[in-house]
Amino acid sequence: MKYLVTGGAGFIGSHICEGLLVAGHEVRVLDNLSSGYEKNVAGLDVDFVKADVRDLEAVAAAAAGGDGIFHEAALVSVPESVEKPLENDAINVTGTLNVLLAAREGGVRRVLLASSAAVYGNNPQLPKREDMLPEPVSPYALGKIAGEYYLRVFAELYGVQTVALRYFNVFGPRQDPGSMYSGVISKFVEVVKSGGTPTVFGDGEQTRDFVYVKDVVAANLLAMTSERVGRGEVFNVGTGRRTSLLELIETLAAIFGREVKPGFAAERAGDIRHSVSDISRARDLLGYQPEATLEEGLRALVAYST
Repeated sequence: MKYLVTGGAGFIGSHICEGLLVAGHEVRVLDNLSSGYEKNVAGLDVDFVKADVRDLEAVAAAAAGGDGIFHEAALVSVPESVEKPLENDAINVTGTLNVLLAAREGGVRRVLLASSAAVYGNNPQLPKREDMLPEPVSPYALGKIAGEYYLRVFAELYGVQTVALRYFNVFGPRQDPGSMYSGVISKFVEVVKSGGTPTVFGDGEQTRDFVYVKDVVAANLLAMTSERVGRGEVFNVGTGRRTSLLELIETLAAIFGREVKPGFAAERAGDIRHSVSDISRARDLLGYQPEATLEEGLRALVAYST
């Protein structure tokens, strides 16, 4: 099979490329390198196209002749989306529409969208289930839910098979701790490794569902190949386990073998208080089952970064 991975030079996208190559597929990457790096795919047998998902012509050319698209390209920072809502809309809404148009015109069988748990907003109900009403509280989350609706419409109107995966808090090797796009775990690992003080925005009691990147790759491959889906279905991709930021720091302290005391700063606009996934739908329909524990994933990340 031939697959296009938009944002394939990014953190999650590059891991998807690896998974596809291991499975024996041909891979093309489309990335503008705004948050990805060519080094992430260096040495991989991929066809690299430097282009932007806002460029419909470039996306269409990259998608032509392919069997499926893993759409990972995005403006991925909630704070940046708050500062730049127009750019967020152009990348995360129009960019997704461009991918779907390219798939329709190029005869691509299936499109997967990297969506986000951010669409659930601050609804206090836990765990988060896919049938809950979306309550986006940031332009980023709004763009993701718009993308999900586009997927459903294209499946209904144009026959393009589509699936959306709502990622929870993904972590693992190649997540750039120096980038504003990066997740909290990679930043904390880098700070603790250097002997610094990790900064917690808020009181540290906010919780997240941290999922290791290899489990996210497995969910993507299952969603691309399953014959039971393709009509715009939405699936949570997490672990079903809830961890506070303070607990995360305690685990890192144990791995590094020293005391780590966080610093505290004001909460950030658009941030979610609590989040944990219900993965029963993904387990039942896709056969998804996360394998890595938080500590196992953290140890792998620490080993990679040291």
